[in-house]
Amino acid sequence: MKRRTRWVAIASTVVVVLGGTTAFLYASGNAPAVIRNVIDPLVHHDPPVCPLTGTPAPGGKVPERPALAIKVENLPAARPQAGLDQADIVYEEPVEAGITRFIAVFQCHESHRVGPVRSGRITDIGVLAQYGKPIFGYAGGANLVVKAIDSSPIVDESMPNAPKAYERDPNRLPPHNLYTSTEALRSAAKSKEGAPEPVFTYDHSLPDGAKRAKTLHIPFSGYSDVYWKWQGGKWLRSHGTVPHTLENGDQISAKNVVIQVVKTKQGPVSDVNGVVSPEVVPTGSGKATVCRNGHCIQGTWKRPKISDLTVFEDRSGDQIPLQPGNTWVELVPAGIAVTT
Repeated sequence: MKRRTRWVAIASTVVVVLGGTTAFLYASGNAPAVIRNVIDPLVHHDPPVCPLTGTPAPGGKVPERPALAIKVENLPAARPQAGLDQADIVYEEPVEAGITRFIAVFQCHESHRVGPVRSGRITDIGVLAQYGKPIFGYAGGANLVVKAIDSSPIVDESMPNAPKAYERDPNRLPPHNLYTSTEALRSAAKSKEGAPEPVFTYDHSLPDGAKRAKTLHIPFSGYSDVYWKWQGGKWLRSHGTVPHTLENGDQISAKNVVIQVVKTKQGPVSDVNGVVSPEVVPTGSGKATVCRNGHCIQGTWKRPKISDLTVFEDRSGDQIPLQPGNTWVELVPAGIAVTT
């Protein structure tokens, strides 16, 4: 603040000393460089951008609120889902029997309906550790999972903790009929945390080494055989040949698709049939592919400690910037063959 005050004083002094002529020259663009270099930074400010998308903040102001994550189901019976199009970042994680689920992270935008909401997993804790003290909405979970969530900085606003923030849709079959909203969860949490720090860097320019790509294929399983196709300036998502649409009829799209190849281990949770859910190992390093602007950049991801951010680097060791916009992060177990 003192440094800025000093520059304001200097700029004011320059204008006062040189008088109306200086003001005229500055306004007309003909002021000497020495004057413009002092005044420009004080006059021209970059517009505020959303920390989790790098896009201009709605209304010109970043909301002073924490990240809010909601666990969304992805079985065929859960489709079409609601609210994923308003999320800043969505993670797709493997769970039991080849099923995947989503962690939809909201900050700059709200969604009046999100779901179907399902149970939490240990993987969620490692992912959300990058967001400070985020609010987490989920249907509940095994005792070990809930205890682990409550032992972390996450603000637990699961259905058992905040039942009024959730509702059952009578037009959907259970258990694929639990819904919430970002407003209801924020109201229940009453968090005073501010906006989170960015987890990615953003740049409109395409990085060096990017190679053109039209289609990405991530065969998680028959339940989630994921395709992303570059079309119309964005990646469009399908399951096999079937477009992955939302309740409003829109096909799911992303400006960035980040493929993070991860190690998994057996977690403490199993389904009703006794099938154990895998747990993603959130730290370490591995292969990564960052896809943006119809191109993909091959590289690696690194995260030494759980308190660190996951950093994506190209083969030269430079951090890979994303295109401003929403991002889907695919947490792909090692051994699944991803093709581009």
